[in-house]
Amino acid sequence: MLERSLEFFRPHHLELRKRIIRIFLTIIAATAACYAFAEKIAAFFIAPLLQASPFVHKLVYTNLPEAFISYLKLSLIVGLVVSFPIILYQIWIFISPGLKSNEKKAAILIVFWASLLFTSGAAFAYFIVIPRMLLYFMSYANPNLEPLPQFGTYLTFMARTVMAFGLAFQIPFLMVMAGKTGLVNSTSFVKKRFYFYCGIVVIAFLLAAGDLMATALLSGPLFLLYEAGIFLSSLFGKKAGSDLEIRPQ
Repeated sequence: MLERSLEFFRPHHLELRKRIIRIFLTIIAATAACYAFAEKIAAFFIAPLLQASPFVHKLVYTNLPEAFISYLKLSLIVGLVVSFPIILYQIWIFISPGLKSNEKKAAILIVFWASLLFTSGAAFAYFIVIPRMLLYFMSYANPNLEPLPQFGTYLTFMARTVMAFGLAFQIPFLMVMAGKTGLVNSTSFVKKRFYFYCGIVVIAFLLAAGDLMATALLSGPLFLLYEAGIFLSSLFGKKAGSDLEIRPQ
């Protein structure tokens, strides 16, 4: 019996292994390619800081391997983003044979909207939120107080903020999905607004690593996204014909 089960799952196991190996090789190749342009990529992320204050002309590093490790981490993060479409394609190739036609269409829509919202959140962070945050942080600099931002710490701050906003922009999408599955409807979101708002503040605080200014700048857009999620879930919930409250556990 065990041998039959192993024989049944063996083709799927081999296919999964092949897809994982291709994903792994894709990430390595993308990371290596990004590392070749690491200085230009880093300059792109450093530009908002240099524009935020006339007192900042360059970044510093205090540990000998810091620059190398920072470039490597940056290349890995950008490499993951660049290889994301190929990763999704490999996952799709593995799961698509077991999906029905309507499930395939739903999966494509989910991937499209999730990717679009993540990109929008990352762009919103880079072009709108981060420049204002840096202007505030750099406002304390003066001829008697010279800022010396560390290279690795600054890149970590940028990556964390961009990723936080990219993930946060998934809120309306997740709310619509919850409404479509009947788990929660728009009425529940309205009634429980205060509790969700408290949760948003806590999540923003954790994503901002305890920085109050970043928490405030992240919470505002999240509140608006939550309200947009209420509107969209009510809009699509009517089509689904769902008037359910939160299901008891």
